Amino acid sequence: MSLSSARTTPSYGAILLRGLLAGLIAGLLAGVFAYATGESRIDAAIAIEEAAAHADTAGAADDGHHDEELVSRNGQKGGLFLATALYGVAMGGLLATAYTLLRRRLRTSSDTRAAFGLAGAALLGIVLVPFVKYPANPPAVGDPATINQRTIGWLSIVVIGMVAVWAGVLASRSLRAGAPEWLRATAALAGFLVVVAIGYVLLPSFDEVPDTFPASLLWTFRLASLGTQVTLWVALGLAFAALLHRLGREVPAERAGAEAVAG
Repeated sequence: MSLSSARTTPSYGAILLRGLLAGLIAGLLAGVFAYATGESRIDAAIAIEEAAAHADTAGAADDGHHDEELVSRNGQKGGLFLATALYGVAMGGLLATAYTLLRRRLRTSSDTRAAFGLAGAALLGIVLVPFVKYPANPPAVGDPATINQRTIGWLSIVVIGMVAVWAGVLASRSLRAGAPEWLRATAALAGFLVVVAIGYVLLPSFDEVPDTFPASLLWTFRLASLGTQVTLWVALGLAFAALLHRLGREVPAERAGAEAVAG
C-alpha cells in the first residue's frame, strides 16, 4: 500500500528534471529566433553608435590608442545561444517549482493545461507587462548614468506584473460559484489592469532615445526582443506540458509494476 501510493505522485525531482530539460529546449529555440531576427539589428545599432563616437572625436589628435573589445562580435553571437540556454534552464526550474507548489490550487484536472497556464501567466506578468512600460533598447540607446534607476524600475515592474496576474486570479475566484464565465473573465481583467495601471503610474519613465536614431530600427529590435521571449515561454510551456504528460503515463506503469512485485 505504501509503496504504490508513494509511486502515484511524481516526485519534485522528477518534475524539476523535466522543467530543466524543457527550459533547455526552449532556450535553444529562443536563441535561434534571436539570432535570426535580432543580431542584424544589433549590428546596425552598433554601427550607428560607432559613427557617432567617431564624429564626436573628429578633429581631435589621435594618440594611437584604440580600445579593444573584450569579446568580439562573433564571440557575442556564439555566446547568445549559451545565454538563452542558461536563461531557459533557469526559467524551466522556476516553472517546475511553481507547478509543484501550485498544482493543487489550479482548477483543472489536466496537467497539460496546468503547465501551459502557468507558463502563460509568467509570459504575461514577467514579459508583456514590463515590455509595455520598459521596452528593450538596442546599443546606442540609453544613458549610462541612469542604468541603476532603469534596473530597479524593470525589476519593480516584473514584481508588479506577477502581482497583477495574482490579483486577476483572486478577482475571478472571489465571485460566487454559479457566476457566468464572462463575468469571471471581466473580474480577472479588471483586477489585473488595476494593479498594472497603478504600477505604470508610480514607476518612472525613461525616454532616452536620441531623435536621430532610426525609428524603424528601434521598433524592429524591440519586436525581435519581445518575439524571443514569447518564443521561449511558448516553447517552455509546450515542452514542459509534453514531458509532464509522458511522466503521467510512466507513473501508473511504475505503480503497476510495484504492485505486481508486492503481490
